Amino acid sequence: MARISASRPSSLYSLLLICSLLLASQILVSSRKLARPPIVKGLSWDYYWLSCPRVERIIRKHLEDVFERDSGIAPGILRLFFHDCFAQGCDGSILLNGDGEDDEKQHVANFGLREEALQTIEDLRALVRKQCPRVVTCSDILVIAAREAVRQLGGPDFDVPLGRKDSLTFNVTAPDNLPPPFFRTDELLGLFGSRNFDATDVVALSGAHTYGRAHCPSLFNRTIESDPPIDPEFKKQLEATCPNDESLNTINLDVRTPVKFDNMYYINLLNRQGVFTSDQDIASHPETKETVNLFASNQKAFFDKFADAFVKVSQLSVLTGDQGEVRKTCFAPNNRKSRMSSVVEQVLELAEKL
Repeated sequence: MARISASRPSSLYSLLLICSLLLASQILVSSRKLARPPIVKGLSWDYYWLSCPRVERIIRKHLEDVFERDSGIAPGILRLFFHDCFAQGCDGSILLNGDGEDDEKQHVANFGLREEALQTIEDLRALVRKQCPRVVTCSDILVIAAREAVRQLGGPDFDVPLGRKDSLTFNVTAPDNLPPPFFRTDELLGLFGSRNFDATDVVALSGAHTYGRAHCPSLFNRTIESDPPIDPEFKKQLEATCPNDESLNTINLDVRTPVKFDNMYYINLLNRQGVFTSDQDIASHPETKETVNLFASNQKAFFDKFADAFVKVSQLSVLTGDQGEVRKTCFAPNNRKSRMSSVVEQVLELAEKL
């Protein structure tokens, strides 16, 4: 009996310790939620909680297989996300096919968009549709996939607000809003500033060039110019890869860890090995160079700021509520399905009847 009663204080202590830990974890979760960036009206952190609660898990699992087969699709999806959001808004308009006419993908700013990245978004839509009603939009799938493209290649894991609707149309001139790779920092700050992004946001978002590849037409000027400064040996590498501005060759954006999302991009800049003019120039501009130095020495600081800036980008000019639609295929609005999509749907309907 004495032995039993002696164990009670120990059991009570263990119970109190467990309760304390649970309380601490709840406080930590609450503080994390409080630290989330603000979101626009119509979006929510748990938008599909009732209608499709497994949507993010479905996307995450499929992309694990996709990126294992071809890690280059990850930066392709991240580029697709930014080129969608910063052009007309995060509405999936970049996914729409022109069906015989030019669409946003034919714009010079979208040169080199990976077909595999585009198809991956449509594949994800089909997977999600098998397990949920037609409630999840292509624009939301693109945002989730872009977050996964960062997380699964070593970058930060963070929540993204959802609830976007898909656009009914595209705008062939909308990609004019995208910053070209030869922009200097003052031009970048002006363009991003007009969309309520500050200098730290610009440096953080530029860090997306920590993986992926660049095409020669977008970087050829770096082979013939010395401002912003460029490492001589690195310049020789660029010259060998890109002998002229019409070459179809590509080069890694990050010479150190080309298939990993990390802070090596900023270390490259400090070594004057930025591929684009817009990259290298932020390392010496008075409004951005201190942040470049910070991110080069502190990966967590980069990850935290990148996550916040990503969420800001993901809310640009979104369609919500009764605006837009939930597409049946990411490549066409519901009132104009592509001929191929129509054939596929007819085959599937016939298969179900059989």
